Amino acid sequence: MQYEIRVTGHLDSHREAWFDGLNITSEPDGTTCLRGAIADQAALHGLLQKLRDLGIPLISLTPTDTNNERTQP
Repeated sequence: MQYEIRVTGHLDSHREAWFDGLNITSEPDGTTCLRGAIADQAALHGLLQKLRDLGIPLISLTPTDTNNERTQP
């Protein structure tokens, strides 16, 4: 499953390895968007736990299709 995770602040792109190779994009509004495939729910929860442990505030978590377009809930 593909996801888009938006967090507060800017993360360096060298942290992609920390986040299982998700693409990291710093946005002009001061947020960071992490995009990519996450294997399963356990991996998703592990990723969210890493964000929490690093003190990075979560703004949104959106499932996307394979073309990185947001899906309807």
